Amino acid sequence: MVSIDLPREGRLARYELTGRPVPLKQREAAAFSRVAFAAAHVVADPLADNDPWLTPAIDWERTLAFRHRLWDLGLGVAEAMDTAQRGMGLGWPEARELIRRALAEARGRSGALIACGAGTDHLAPGPDVSIDDILKAYESQIEAIEAEGGRIILMASRALAAAAKGPEDYIRVYDRILSQVKDPVIIHWLGEMFDPALEGYWGNGDHMEAMKTSLAVIEAHAEKVDGIKISLLSKEKEIAMRRRLPKGVRMYTGDDFNYAELIAGDERGYSDALLGIFDAIAPVASAALEALGEGRNGEFFELLEPTVPLSRHIFKAPTRFYKTGVVFLAYLNGLQDHFVMIGGQQSARSLAHIAELFRLADRAGALADPELAVSRMRRVLAVHGID
Repeated sequence: MVSIDLPREGRLARYELTGRPVPLKQREAAAFSRVAFAAAHVVADPLADNDPWLTPAIDWERTLAFRHRLWDLGLGVAEAMDTAQRGMGLGWPEARELIRRALAEARGRSGALIACGAGTDHLAPGPDVSIDDILKAYESQIEAIEAEGGRIILMASRALAAAAKGPEDYIRVYDRILSQVKDPVIIHWLGEMFDPALEGYWGNGDHMEAMKTSLAVIEAHAEKVDGIKISLLSKEKEIAMRRRLPKGVRMYTGDDFNYAELIAGDERGYSDALLGIFDAIAPVASAALEALGEGRNGEFFELLEPTVPLSRHIFKAPTRFYKTGVVFLAYLNGLQDHFVMIGGQQSARSLAHIAELFRLADRAGALADPELAVSRMRRVLAVHGID
């Protein structure tokens, strides 16, 4: 039995690993009954001579290899729209290069699903920023992605949240952008729990009232909207909106607290997935989606439900620091050789937090090699003075 001493309630306590790792198995996205994207993280280069808070340094080889791993599992890649890195250490110049490289990798594979985040993050919010400035910023990023043959995920805009006077400004922006895009897009409505700067998006602080504006936009441009991803951490709000979407428009769950039941759905519909947690639990998610696609619903829940406590822990408030847990799992699983992050975000969570993450990951079958995970956890403990 593999065991390790981990911090708990201010002291060290022995933890014996009991989880059964879910094996890695190649699958095709076509085998799934749901469309499933993972918001893939960026691997930092720990050897670069840079100022981590100011200038990102990217390990391109490991970053792109991680995308191939997701494709091997049948998952899609939601590129450069990881909200805990994009605009929080990863700027548009780096995101643009990431998109270019990832699209090139996808073209070399059959059936590689990828969509890319277009936003306004190169435009700093401020009192002098106009709606026209925001439109130009969106158009600039969309043009760059479409020129590479990329499909668009239309990200929420901090600049628009700051500049808009009400719902009519959101309608103006989305009407203009959706009338111009080449192919149907995924709209992303990101809640303030992920990014406080987006509070009051769609022109109303009440999510249900804001939903009316969002739905009006989608209904007016249904042929240009593949779906909407909402990240409000409320299954009730997601289901309410899902039931009101025009026919053919998908709901992509961004609810990292309730994704299992939302993906499974009910008699009136289901959600597809565009999730940050699928980066961290990709083999488990892939196996669960295969089971669901083959009608083995019980196995779907047996696989995925144990990951929900892990996800809720990773995404606990302040939710914007969730990427620390995702990258830590990548480190434990041998997908990168270090626990260094863009923007220095490895410091965003406490040792107690990542110790509990370790326990939950084990119980969820999300530690691919328990002995390797223990070895790497011990290195992190040693950095914190615990031998």
